[in-house]
Amino acid sequence: MLKELYIENLAVIEKASIDFTGSFNAFTGETGAGKSILINGINAILGQRVTKDIVRTGESKAVISALFTDLGKNVTDKLAELGINAEEGQLVLTREIRSDGGSVARINQRAVNVSVLREIGEQLVNIHGQHDNQILMSPEKHIQILDAYGESEPLLEDYRKSFRELQKIAKKINTVRADNSRKEFRIADLNEIIKEIGVLDITNPEEDIEISAELELSKNAVAISEALYAAKMILSGDDDSSGAEEMVSDAASRLEGYTEIMQELLPVYERLNSAAIELEDISEEISSLLDGLDVDPQRFEWLNQRYDSLKRVCRKYGPELSDVIKTYETSLKELEELEGSEQNLAALCEEKNKLLTEVSLKAKALSEHRRRSGDRFVKQVTSELEFLNMPNVRLVVSFNPGKLTINGMDSIEFLISANLGEEPKPIAKIASGGELSRIMLALKNVIAEKDSIATLIFDEIDTGVSGRAAQKIGLKLKQISGLRQVLCVTHLAQIAVMADNHLLIEKNIVGDRTSTTVKKLDFEGRKQEIARIMGGDNISELTLENAEEMLNSVKDPFQENAD
Repeated sequence: MLKELYIENLAVIEKASIDFTGSFNAFTGETGAGKSILINGINAILGQRVTKDIVRTGESKAVISALFTDLGKNVTDKLAELGINAEEGQLVLTREIRSDGGSVARINQRAVNVSVLREIGEQLVNIHGQHDNQILMSPEKHIQILDAYGESEPLLEDYRKSFRELQKIAKKINTVRADNSRKEFRIADLNEIIKEIGVLDITNPEEDIEISAELELSKNAVAISEALYAAKMILSGDDDSSGAEEMVSDAASRLEGYTEIMQELLPVYERLNSAAIELEDISEEISSLLDGLDVDPQRFEWLNQRYDSLKRVCRKYGPELSDVIKTYETSLKELEELEGSEQNLAALCEEKNKLLTEVSLKAKALSEHRRRSGDRFVKQVTSELEFLNMPNVRLVVSFNPGKLTINGMDSIEFLISANLGEEPKPIAKIASGGELSRIMLALKNVIAEKDSIATLIFDEIDTGVSGRAAQKIGLKLKQISGLRQVLCVTHLAQIAVMADNHLLIEKNIVGDRTSTTVKKLDFEGRKQEIARIMGGDNISELTLENAEEMLNSVKDPFQENAD
């Protein structure tokens, strides 16, 4: 529950620290005193959207902080899911709104995104404002109300899972059918690609590089042969002259006889011998290279043709030969898939029919569950409305089966007849503002029994009601506060007297500034405020006596607590 609320520099509220009880807390005050600002502050702490205009004029930021205690399992589970610890079962939510438009959110002093604040806020507080009555005016929202009451979430989620699978496979079928209309053209393209590349039988991604090297060698074969032959003649000589090999050997022979006499000649002699051997070896290798450098004209022509063919497909499907090979492989795979698409389409259609049967059965089960829930819902809401001074009301949950949607096959609308003898009609057509407020309160009460949200806030639930009906609303809020914490902004004395904790929102002029304060009223303060609500600014003794009588007539110990 909400234990404490601190507000600083929020519109006309300079500073306010508010303590709440765990039961019925009522806010009253003159029109324009700042009650809506208080609700805006609570909305901000729950992660709802706010604007920089909410910051008090002349201040750099507004700060709202709230302490929650007695956290329910729904809250602790959500905190655990978000990796946040609730120390000693307490939770502090803080929101700073800067005048430049920035915003900072914290949970137990840990900075978080505003979306995280919103997730936690949804588990802590449920706010009902005047705009919520528009839910009743929108038939498309009625199914959500009934599902919340009937706890349809498990069935609905199971249905939606299958429904989304059905949507997915239907989309896939449409895609396959659209592809099939272009299939013949694509198959022709793929066959052309496969034929053009396949005829070359490319297996080596570096074949073009290797052919290029061989072609370069072939083109220069004559020049290389001449160079090799000249080198061989220089080394071995011809019929008319000696070569380098013979001359080096002759030089070594001339020195051999003097190596014992002149020891310094021995190394020179040995080097000449080694050189002669090396030159002989080189000469033989040159001969071998000359023998192998025999260019085959047919081979040369084939190399040129092959190289041109490889370069052509590289330009078209490359740039590298490896890309050409990949294009060939992917084209083969795509062609296989396209040629098998008819069989694939048949399999998809069969799967879709199975899913359609499954989804239809789940939709039917969901619809039956909703109808059972609707019967209980009508009885409970009717009972609540009878208590709220609408004894002749008749509520009907209208079911109109239709096509399958994300919410099932049901179109649901709440119909009411407020007077005997009248046929039930859509709420939007016949309900007055006061009736809408009471119907919404009845719905909130029956749904509150199903959820685990500890705090309910009602912002002017009394719109359009007075007299006995207002008293009944006060009694109903009092009853709800026995199970949940209730915060209520009201203009009616019949509701305010039921509160355990009565807070006055008051606007004052301090200097040249307007400032709003929030203070807890004791019994005398409550008597004065109840009298003001009933009689306006001119409070008479009779009005004060009536206010005191109203406060004393409430069968609850709140008077002692106020004292």
